[in-house]
Amino acid sequence: MPYAGRTLPGPAPAGPVPRPRSEPMPSGRIAIISASVGAGHDRAAAELARRLVADGFTVDRHDLLDLLPARLGRAVQEGYHRMLVRAPWAYQRIYSSTERAGGGGPAARTLLRAAERRVLRALAPSTGVVVSTYPGASRVLGDLRRDGRLTVPVVTYLTDFSVHPLWVADGVDVHLAAHAVPAAQARAAGARDVRVCGPVTDPRFRPCDRRERDRARARFGLPPRTPLALLVAGSWGVGPLRRVALEVRDCGAAVPVVVCGRNQALAERLRADGIEHAYGWVDDMPGLMHAADVLIQNAGGLTSLEAFAAGLPVASYRCIPGHGLTNAAALEEAGAAVWIRDAADLKAVLHDLIDGPLGPRQRETGLALFAGTPEGGPAAEMARLHHAGLPRHDPRRRASPGGTPRRLATTAAVACAVWACAVGAGIVTAYDGPALARAVGHGLGLDDHTPHHASQPEGRHS
Repeated sequence: MPYAGRTLPGPAPAGPVPRPRSEPMPSGRIAIISASVGAGHDRAAAELARRLVADGFTVDRHDLLDLLPARLGRAVQEGYHRMLVRAPWAYQRIYSSTERAGGGGPAARTLLRAAERRVLRALAPSTGVVVSTYPGASRVLGDLRRDGRLTVPVVTYLTDFSVHPLWVADGVDVHLAAHAVPAAQARAAGARDVRVCGPVTDPRFRPCDRRERDRARARFGLPPRTPLALLVAGSWGVGPLRRVALEVRDCGAAVPVVVCGRNQALAERLRADGIEHAYGWVDDMPGLMHAADVLIQNAGGLTSLEAFAAGLPVASYRCIPGHGLTNAAALEEAGAAVWIRDAADLKAVLHDLIDGPLGPRQRETGLALFAGTPEGGPAAEMARLHHAGLPRHDPRRRASPGGTPRRLATTAAVACAVWACAVGAGIVTAYDGPALARAVGHGLGLDDHTPHHASQPEGRHS
């Protein structure tokens, strides 16, 4: 298929983002630490880097998973992925428990402490600001800043519309939010300096006119006049996406156009179900948004912000556990997206978004997020922080001796073992019953209540 691929920024190699030769000498150096858990954190980091480079900065991008000890990062990524697909109820349990506790458990804290030295070593001596687009990175950087081992400002860019307490770490100097709703949640979680700077999205996501829409539909082979609902489920294609596609088709309000991300098996299954427009990875997501009349999403991440920038109304439906549900609530509170909680309302809401008054209101609210001047955007705020506190020395203060190499190796090994057990237990719960579920809760320090879940998770397709 000509569109069976979506090119997204993957884990960035350590080192500076290349700069065109025609650009002036850099005015400073900024490091961005993300994590290849899904694609939203990396996409936000890539766009921030692009804007900062355009402003004359040298930007170093790092993936926190690559900086975890013993190459454990990929195991963490795979464990998280499997839990979302195989045991979403377990993810909800962990998410809710850490939300109530105000942060992660001892396993996560131990592992992140073991990554601190590797993070410090990754930072270039001339770094003036360090930016996090991932909660775990914020925790590591906040601890380093609080302890005085990192001497330059640390900024957290909140990629989600809802703010889990893991996002807010002591020691982080500034939190940047896309809207007043996540800003208020960050303050409630303990963040002191929170600034609303609007979202950061690729500039290709912009409103289009009727002529551009027709051209986009022709490129994708989509019907020229039929209402189209674009269905997304993140880069991994998780959640009950197949069920949603069938419901949209059967309700008759719109033709479903489904993007399954890396889940090519799901795309093939949908085509076998008679869903004609089912894609895996899509290169031209801005064009596909231009072709659509409404976006239906289940996670509330960066794709929702991209839809707002493209002037596309957004509906949250059959959201994944954890951040999918909290993001849906926050988007609804902000008036940016409607949350469809009942399948019986699906047809009426889609009609209202496509042909009724709700669609224009949603477009206006979404586009208003981007109405600020470039001087007020997240990258511009980072540049101001850099110029306000240009370092005259290595930002990495020499850490006090933490013990012999053998002791450090032992600490890292213990951290890896604890985290691997936690992730492994979460995965195994998908295959065995409630007894193992209780073991996971006990091992992660959660409450002892048996989780409420169906005998088989919705949308299981692998």
